[in-house]
Amino acid sequence: MTDLALPHTGPITPAMRVEHDFLGDIAVPAERYFGAETMRAIRNFPITGTPISAMPELLVALAWIKKAAARTNAAAGDLTPEQADAIVAACDEILAGRLHEEFCLDVIQGGAGTSTNMNANEVIANRALEIMGHARGDYVRLHPKDHVNKCQSTNDVYATAIRLTVVQINRRLSDATLKIVEAFERKARAFDHIQKLGRTQLQDAVPMTVGQEMQAFADALREDVSRIAEMQSLFMEVNMGGTAIGTAVGVSPYYLDHIVPALAKVTGMPLTPSANRIEASWDTGLFVFYSGLLKRLATKLSKISNDLRLLSSGPLSGIGELKLPQMQPGSSIMPGKVNPVIPEVMNQICFRVFGGDTTVTFAAEAGQLQLNAMEPIIIWTIYDSCTALIAGMNTMVENCIDGITVDEARTAQLLAGSTALVTSLMPHIGYGPAARIAQAMVEDRVSLAEALHIHAPEEAARLRAELQLV
Repeated sequence: MTDLALPHTGPITPAMRVEHDFLGDIAVPAERYFGAETMRAIRNFPITGTPISAMPELLVALAWIKKAAARTNAAAGDLTPEQADAIVAACDEILAGRLHEEFCLDVIQGGAGTSTNMNANEVIANRALEIMGHARGDYVRLHPKDHVNKCQSTNDVYATAIRLTVVQINRRLSDATLKIVEAFERKARAFDHIQKLGRTQLQDAVPMTVGQEMQAFADALREDVSRIAEMQSLFMEVNMGGTAIGTAVGVSPYYLDHIVPALAKVTGMPLTPSANRIEASWDTGLFVFYSGLLKRLATKLSKISNDLRLLSSGPLSGIGELKLPQMQPGSSIMPGKVNPVIPEVMNQICFRVFGGDTTVTFAAEAGQLQLNAMEPIIIWTIYDSCTALIAGMNTMVENCIDGITVDEARTAQLLAGSTALVTSLMPHIGYGPAARIAQAMVEDRVSLAEALHIHAPEEAARLRAELQLV
């Protein structure tokens, strides 16, 4: 990509072909399927070094759209059968995973996604020309704009493509979230018999079981599985046919009526046209909503990761109730030290998602008038957050949760030495006497049984039996 970003200043060689747009001639590597506008964008946006092919779901969405448009335009008589068939065949190659290396634009770009749309138009046009038996760049026979992009604008193509991208990645996010829920549920069943100390504000509270703690993790995340599933249908309302600002300028009546049903057939999704294509051309509020859902999920995952790190801390001088799998040595100087690296990486993923939510919010707010030009950073940020969360949850399950064990001796020791059981005394002796017993345990460093013997000698035997104290 670095070489492509450099302007061609030397003579035109057989390794180059000259393409033309209204800004003039531009040399393109002869072996590439993209054309002039893609070449300009490569030079203009050397931003992150991450190409849009890093979002294969976006390429799939673009191929779906161009395929559906070709079929619709052919049915309307606006493309020849040969042109439509060649476009469809080129799209099918992209859907099969080929030609993805031709999508080498940076994920962050100006132009509201125009460069990405033109990248798709040019790659599909040049591959379709080859399929028809013609040379790349022979646009008189099949043109990126006049034929591949017919009845379309970036502003309905890209807006639709990024929605279909979210639909695809959302399915994987749902699967990964369900996977981590089920992992915690397995641990809840395995550890349901183990009594431990429950804590609030990092202080001793009341007894619970390790199983109850794990089930609470599972149930907190299961709520998000439901919310994630609900998002699918919201992203299936698309503004195809609206072209530049939603008013359908340049679109045939047949195309306007049939493009969304054709796209639904190609994708196998129950897509519907936007109720107001003008509104749908600029409103990115749905992405803000979705980003907020990602932040909510990340907040829970980070909290759970914090708890796992605390509960496994020590291992000898901390809480040490849980034993996490030992994944790698933790220090270059401290022998035997093992760090909770999997929860730590989950924390860091979540911090990135939090920042991403801020990015999406600013980008959605920054759209002016009839278009939001910031959609490229919106989809890249959401895609990046989703893929990181998916990877993080998968490694949490495989390299942490599945291998968690409990130090039952330690949980029993901490529970017995805490004030947690004092709460159970209140129905028998009242809050005040129970508080004095708890205070004595803390200040005098004595067990509950000893504190009862000192401060409630008449009832000590009965209360010890009630609480099953040795």
